[in-house]
Amino acid sequence: MVSNMKTTIDIAESLLRKAKSVAAKEQTTLRELIEEGLQQVLEGRTRPRRRFRLRKATFKGEGLQPEVTPGSWERLREMIYEGRGA
Repeated sequence: MVSNMKTTIDIAESLLRKAKSVAAKEQTTLRELIEEGLQQVLEGRTRPRRRFRLRKATFKGEGLQPEVTPGSWERLREMIYEGRGA
């Protein structure tokens, strides 16, 4: 058995107008629309999040080019911007 409770909330007038408009277009009640939205938010926040894993993005090759290997970051930056203005 589902028990319902009455409560009062303060909500921005513009948001309430939009919600009433959507509820009317979808032929549902404001209460059902609010419950559906609240349920979605709560599910999203209580669902365990999967740990982010960075995919392996390597390529086959021989490593750095010989002209870059002994260089510094400054030299690498110079090579990147060579011929591109000042």
